[in-house]
Amino acid sequence: MQKTVEEIQETQPVVMKRLQGAFEKDRLAHAFLFEGPEGSGKKEITHFFAKLLLCETPIQNVPCETCHSCKTYNSGNHPSIVFIEPDGQNIKIDQIRDLILTMNKTGLASGRKIYVIEHADRMNNSSANALLKFLEEPEVNVTAILLTDRLNAIMSTIRSRCQLVSFQPLSRPKLMEKLMAEGMTASMAATVSMLTQSVEEAVALSEDEQFAQARKLVLKMVDVAGKNVHEALLLVQAEWLPFFKEKEDAERGLDMLLFAYRDIATVKASLDAVCTYPDMKEIWKQIALQRSFSVLSKQLQAILQAKQQLQRNMNRTLLMEQLMLNLQEG
Repeated sequence: MQKTVEEIQETQPVVMKRLQGAFEKDRLAHAFLFEGPEGSGKKEITHFFAKLLLCETPIQNVPCETCHSCKTYNSGNHPSIVFIEPDGQNIKIDQIRDLILTMNKTGLASGRKIYVIEHADRMNNSSANALLKFLEEPEVNVTAILLTDRLNAIMSTIRSRCQLVSFQPLSRPKLMEKLMAEGMTASMAATVSMLTQSVEEAVALSEDEQFAQARKLVLKMVDVAGKNVHEALLLVQAEWLPFFKEKEDAERGLDMLLFAYRDIATVKASLDAVCTYPDMKEIWKQIALQRSFSVLSKQLQAILQAKQQLQRNMNRTLLMEQLMLNLQEG
């Protein structure tokens, strides 16, 4: 479903103001580099901006949606815009050569021509150098829009020839809103939005059976760790260590455990923040009543310390056993 201009403006107000201002004052660069995390609205704003640049009768720096150009753009068949994306792993030199050939053609369509390179960081050396040459001698009325999630992977000489436009990550409430619009439950959206800012990755996590099991195991650990140290140590051996085998998985497990204890502290402080595990709120309230802020603070510190020890490659069994002892109230 296509987003309205208002929705796009709400997602990236600073970017939209800057692009619309440049359009209004006719101070347009010949090349733009849109950089920012996946899911931050780069594609939606690229389509908005490209359509605005091609529109025959823009109204207050917004495409009219009724002229021939807007209608052709919406149909996906506009002759004055070319989209390039990786062919396999990379953007190859032949793709850039074909693009330059197309942009240099006269009589294809009068007026401005635009090319958009998605995942511009995936150009190999030869394709990046071919594009660089084209950027150094820009054609009149040709606008380039390069998109990337990894700014550092773009050749510095290409970066210097583009106007950099940085996109902020989506705020957590906005990301949750997006995820729930995709059909995700509020509790799952609350959990995955703490682990990633990418809509794609968040959806993949929510559909992953392994992740659902990880979530259950973390909540079980919070329950057991607060009751009986022997039971907690048994759970570490029988379930936690076999499940979180890889270092990356172990780190995620500790993160999810940290978020659970943070939830309890948030509930105790009566803060109006979205919990990571909203479905556990009633249980968090019960735990919060039994623990002082001092105890919760020590427990949070213990998990943070375990995360540091994991980075230093401390023996995983020892690390988790030590953590269980530190999580006990004594």
